[in-house]
Amino acid sequence: MPQKVDNPVAVDGPPAESSGVKSARRAVDLIETFAANDVWLSLSDLHARTGFPRSSLHGLLRTLLEAGWLEADANTARYRLGVRALICGTAYLDRDAVVPFATEALERIREKTGFTAHFARRNGTEVVYLETRESQRSTHLVSRVGRTLPTHATALGKALLAELTHDEIEALMPASLTALTPNTITTLEALHAECAATRERGYAAEVEEGTLGVRCVAAVIPYRIPGTDAISCSMPISQVTDADARRVGELLAETTAELGQQLRRAGIR
Repeated sequence: MPQKVDNPVAVDGPPAESSGVKSARRAVDLIETFAANDVWLSLSDLHARTGFPRSSLHGLLRTLLEAGWLEADANTARYRLGVRALICGTAYLDRDAVVPFATEALERIREKTGFTAHFARRNGTEVVYLETRESQRSTHLVSRVGRTLPTHATALGKALLAELTHDEIEALMPASLTALTPNTITTLEALHAECAATRERGYAAEVEEGTLGVRCVAAVIPYRIPGTDAISCSMPISQVTDADARRVGELLAETTAELGQQLRRAGIR
C-alpha cells in the first residue's frame, strides 16, 4: 500500500500568500486613509480609522515611510502622504492620451467664457478632477487636480451618470445620497429626474449643490460608450443669469462633441 506523502506546498503556501496579500491590501488602505484626510495622523488616529492592529501599523508605517509614500513629523510622531504619492499621481496624468487634448479644450472654454473650466473622469460614485484651468477672477477654489466629489452633487457627475441606464444608476448609487450643501439632491428619484433632463438638453447643470456660491454646467466627451470623461464650467452665481448658464452649457456641448470627434480620429478610446 503506498505511503501517504504530505504536501508542504499545500500546507505552507496559501497562508504565506494570504498574509502577503493582506499586508498589501492594508498598505493600500493606509495610503487611501491618508489621502482622505488633510491632517497629520498618529498611530492612534490610524488605529481608530482603520481598526488595524497597532503591531501591524508599526511595520506598515515604517515600510511606507522608507519607500517615500509617507513623511513623518519627528516632534509629534504623526504622518502624512509623502512626495511619492504625487510622483505616481502625476505619472497617471502624463500617460493619459486624453489629457493634452482636454487641456486645449479647457483653455478655449476659459478664453471664451472667462470662467473656470474642469476636466474630470468618473470613478464609481465619484468624479476625479484631472485638469483645471482657473479663471483669473475666480473667488472660489472649486477643485484641485486629484480631488474627488460625489457624482450626484456635481454637474460633471450628473453628465456622466446620464450616460447610464436607469437600472445601472440604481445598481451603482446608494439609496440615500449625502448632502454637501442645503441644495444637494439626496434621493434617487431626484437624481433620475436630473439625468433625464441632462439627456434632453445635452448638458448637465447644478446650482450650489456642490459648493455654495457656485453654479456649474457640464457635458460628456463622447469618445467612449458609456462616456467616462466630461468637461465643466464653474461660475459664481452672482455673475451669471440662467440665460448665461444656458449659453455656457450649449458651448460645452459643442466643444465636447468636437473633442470627442478629435479623440476618435486620433484612435484614442
